[in-house]
Amino acid sequence: MAKTRAIIKRPDEPYGHMCNISTTLENLQKIVEGYIESVTIRPGLVIICNEEGKLVGLPFNRALRDEEGRVYDIVAGTFFLCQAPADGEDFEGLTEEQVEFGMTRFRH
Repeated sequence: MAKTRAIIKRPDEPYGHMCNISTTLENLQKIVEGYIESVTIRPGLVIICNEEGKLVGLPFNRALRDEEGRVYDIVAGTFFLCQAPADGEDFEGLTEEQVEFGMTRFRH
């Protein structure tokens, strides 16, 4: 079973935490509590969240902002951050630079 290094951020926690997650579809859906949606936040770096999170009333987690700091969306429910290279279909583990970026960006 393939595992990848990711940051998981739950709505009720002030900080995300790093862990190794199984990349099976079943496990990814279990983490986000539903169908997964990939949202690119930087080239090769994505948030995986519940695609129906807002519709089913999951608690708001984090605002997504553009380069000028304007909110363009809000993630509802638990999400995780990982790599998604443009030339592949699989998610990959985060680099140290991406971990630092994610831990800083997705905290209170």
